[in-house]
Amino acid sequence: MMRSLYTAASGMLTEQLNTDIISHNLANVNTTGYKKHRPNFQDLFYQTLQEAGTPVTQGASIPVPLQVGLGVRPVANLKLFMQGNLIQTDHKLDLAIADNIGGTSFFQIRLPNGDIAYTRDGSFKIDKDGSMVTSNGYFFEPAITFPDNTLDIVITEDGVVSVKLPNQTDPQEIGQINLVRFINPAGLDNIGDNLYVETAASGPAIEGQPTLDGFGQVKQRFLEQSNVQVVEEMVNLIVAQRAYEVSSKAIQTSDDMLGVANNLKR
Repeated sequence: MMRSLYTAASGMLTEQLNTDIISHNLANVNTTGYKKHRPNFQDLFYQTLQEAGTPVTQGASIPVPLQVGLGVRPVANLKLFMQGNLIQTDHKLDLAIADNIGGTSFFQIRLPNGDIAYTRDGSFKIDKDGSMVTSNGYFFEPAITFPDNTLDIVITEDGVVSVKLPNQTDPQEIGQINLVRFINPAGLDNIGDNLYVETAASGPAIEGQPTLDGFGQVKQRFLEQSNVQVVEEMVNLIVAQRAYEVSSKAIQTSDDMLGVANNLKR
């Protein structure tokens, strides 16, 4: 059987995955804090038909090898943490992280099982007990609880959370927002709900105060948009479609060649 059938088939399967990833990026173009993904591919191993250095005649040898590649495979789905645009809102618990070195700082969220997750989505809410939570009701970490008689909330760029209460002139400080970062944020695991969890590849979380030691600033009444560029993704989609088409043509050509060989006796 011709190698080209399997080689071209690997190309089609790879471009299907590429299209899946591009579609996921486009679907999340309006998801707060979403970071786009980019697939990485590698060529498969090669079949060596003739090695370099093989003697041909006395004093002469083959200068280059004769090798045939066997296709392509996906090896990674890289998360790109460039910062998205910040948009101003009217909600006092909308928070964005303005990073100086890309979107590498994260808020901490406590999951129902007690584990800590991380997010760039700063669209927080207040639950019935006055706790600061995500849209899914997961608690902010460290926990921040607002008094029942809170009139206004003030969150500074360095993460200090204060409230204005009745009959008080000065705001009262009730908590501190700390951020975390990772040596390799691309190694974080996506678990959905705009959340990431730590892995061995990401390294341990490094916690610090906003604006200090390279951590970003906290911007109240702002949200970070996704960093997906629609035009760029559409171009990538066209390229993926054409690459899929070319691989399918290679399969058709190989099939035609096999048909010619099979009809030699007719």
